[in-house]
Amino acid sequence: MAKKSAVNRNEMVKALVAKYADKRAALKATANNESLPLEERFEARLKLAKLPRNSAANRIRNRCEVTGRPRAFYRKLKMSRIALRELGNLGQIPGLTKSSW
Repeated sequence: MAKKSAVNRNEMVKALVAKYADKRAALKATANNESLPLEERFEARLKLAKLPRNSAANRIRNRCEVTGRPRAFYRKLKMSRIALRELGNLGQIPGLTKSSW
């Protein structure tokens, strides 16, 4: 069996988040609803805790779409600083010019 890379693991986490998003949102709404009885809210918290950990959206790691690099990630461009610089130097990003002095 091949070793799973961090990029593949992140894709699996994204799939789990999408799968459990509705269920997780409904349980959170129930758990945070002050008008419901305490027992019902507590039960919703227990069900929420039973869901897979990787189904939480904050477990997704932002990664460069070009290289898969997790560090120095620009959210607007969805790429890392290194990929941005390389593509900018090649002239493949419209409106981006290399500064030099």
